[in-house]
Amino acid sequence: MSFSLELSDDQLALKELAHDFSKNEIRPVAAHHDETGEYPWEVIKKAHALGLMNTHIPEAQGGLALSNFEGLLIAEELAWGCTGIGTALEANGLAQAPVILGGTEALKDKYLAPQTETPSMCAYAVTEPGAGSDVQGMKTTAVRKGDKYVLNGSKMWITNAGVADWYFVVALTDPDKKARGGMTAFIVERGWDGVIVGKKEDNMGQRASDTRGLTFENVEVPAENIVGSEGDGWKLAMGAFDHTRPSVAMASVGLARAAMEHAAEYAMERKTFGVPIAAHQSIAFMIAEMAMNIEAGRMLCWKSGALKDAGKRNTMEAAMAKAFCADMAMKVATDAVQVFGGYGFNKEYPVEKLMRDAKIFQIYEGTSQIQRLIISKELFVRNR
Repeated sequence: MSFSLELSDDQLALKELAHDFSKNEIRPVAAHHDETGEYPWEVIKKAHALGLMNTHIPEAQGGLALSNFEGLLIAEELAWGCTGIGTALEANGLAQAPVILGGTEALKDKYLAPQTETPSMCAYAVTEPGAGSDVQGMKTTAVRKGDKYVLNGSKMWITNAGVADWYFVVALTDPDKKARGGMTAFIVERGWDGVIVGKKEDNMGQRASDTRGLTFENVEVPAENIVGSEGDGWKLAMGAFDHTRPSVAMASVGLARAAMEHAAEYAMERKTFGVPIAAHQSIAFMIAEMAMNIEAGRMLCWKSGALKDAGKRNTMEAAMAKAFCADMAMKVATDAVQVFGGYGFNKEYPVEKLMRDAKIFQIYEGTSQIQRLIISKELFVRNR
């Protein structure tokens, strides 16, 4: 496997491009989007023009076909700017991943290629009101009628649902088999009859991200819109996470890095007992812990991304990165608020937002508890 702690010139340039974009385009508007919940279309248009979106689309469809590792460099920097806006920018990748993995060339040409040409969105629609971590509890069904499938059911907490042109949807086609061959994946267009988009959820953090429920009422899906083969839904939906969990984990690193930088800067400026609070061991050690854990999290992400690029199984490493970085980001953001003291609890200071934004990393794309379940299962399999 190709893995180096020394970034190439091209990788450094990519990281710098994403960092400068975050500094100049994301951070100046982050507070506005957090306050209003307005979707960041203007930022998305600029990011698309710079090639910072849809980076894993294959070259055959006009994409850059960047490696997973290179995508991580972008993800950290976008999240350093604002994870709500970063999630809006990066969410396409989760819907695209199973299509890249299992879709026909015709599907890729129809749904992926246009996204390289104009800024448009898609969404991964698997979670349901009663089936989040327990995907096997899925109730949405797709019944074959001739050359079409009739889709009925509902999805919940779908990122980009209100702005997406199409959805990657998993439904039961054989309820008796459940996950083991009973689920099938489809591309469903937002404009089709029977697709009902719910209200935007009023979330605690990452408020620039558009999160909604979806309802499907007798939606007719052409058979050619199956991703992979009938019965591949579970495999494709779960396989996508090996590609995207390292990126989500890396976004946690970006948030934690931002929180640490704010805390360190404040600690050097704020004085108590005649000296900067950074001179007090209790504060200095908190920031040292932040730095250590951020570095450890980044290495977990880099390893999991590099393994996937090398064509090796990274399920356990991706879960490790996701669990560790999500929990770490929450701890760092909370400690950053502590460093700021009463000011940290106030919305005029940046760490309050970071603490709210951090929490969702422990929940979406598999909770921290589910990641530990995955890790333990992988360990037991490897040690048989």
